[in-house]
Amino acid sequence: MDFYTVLDQVLTLLRQRGRVSYRALKRQFQLDDETLADLIAELLYAYRPVVEEEEYGLVWCGDVSTDPEDPSPALQPEPPSAIQDTPNTRSASPPTTPPHPEAERRQLTVLFCDLVDSTALAGQLDPEDLREAVRAYQATCAEVIQQLGGYIAQYLGDGLLIYFGYPQAHEDDAQRAVRASLGMLNAMQALNTRLEQDKGIRLAVRLGIHTGLVVVGAMGGVGRQEQLALGETPNIAARLQGLAEPDTVVISEATHKLVTGFFDTRNLGEYAVKGHTELERVYEVLRTRGRRTRLEVAAERGLTPRVGREAGLGTCGRHG
Repeated sequence: MDFYTVLDQVLTLLRQRGRVSYRALKRQFQLDDETLADLIAELLYAYRPVVEEEEYGLVWCGDVSTDPEDPSPALQPEPPSAIQDTPNTRSASPPTTPPHPEAERRQLTVLFCDLVDSTALAGQLDPEDLREAVRAYQATCAEVIQQLGGYIAQYLGDGLLIYFGYPQAHEDDAQRAVRASLGMLNAMQALNTRLEQDKGIRLAVRLGIHTGLVVVGAMGGVGRQEQLALGETPNIAARLQGLAEPDTVVISEATHKLVTGFFDTRNLGEYAVKGHTELERVYEVLRTRGRRTRLEVAAERGLTPRVGREAGLGTCGRHG
């Protein structure tokens, strides 16, 4: 079989089974390491629904009705977006045109950010000053989120609900979410310097992150619809945010497994998370561990990297 015949058959297999290991692909199609590396490179470049899951295999992230014969428009520009009505910012908010009209099942990393003691803050400030401070906080966070490919699904009063892995999936979405959370804390320090001078206040935030399966689709009535993820993943992210101390980031064990080696963390133990049947082990993110490649992290974990390609982090769950 020629290269593209194999490519088409792998796409069909992925669509039917949801995920396929590299070992199975080599056995099924008698592929050598070089051909397998070329095949993976073409799939990840030309077909958006296909993503890598750690160093083990490929996952189909699209809807099961998606035609695998048609390359995903990965090079098309993203829909235009803008943050609420905050002026003088390059920040991003949910696109006004839904990027995906149908609901789809995928793995998502959800970041929930909320202001600390916002009720007390409302008692200290004139409503106009409070609005200005909250808008500045939202714009500051949104700029960091946009830089790392996050999607602000909702502005929940003084909270932010953020998705990494939607509408566009990346193999390192969990890392992006954690880097964004640390970046937001750094950006808030600069904002607080200005707010202390102008209004005599400081803002603190709590951040929670969880990775898991969701179904994303349009929710709401006629004339007001939002692309929202349903499932326990957003709820757990919100609960983890509630466990965090001011100006700290708390992540779940599921997210921790995807980012181990890239960040310094502290084990906070197990907690009963409301709405979740099992105890959840949580971690506080302390800092990044510098610029490190996936090969370096894989070697540290004791894994054998695949020849010719760096191992990637999976960003989608199994279908079917």
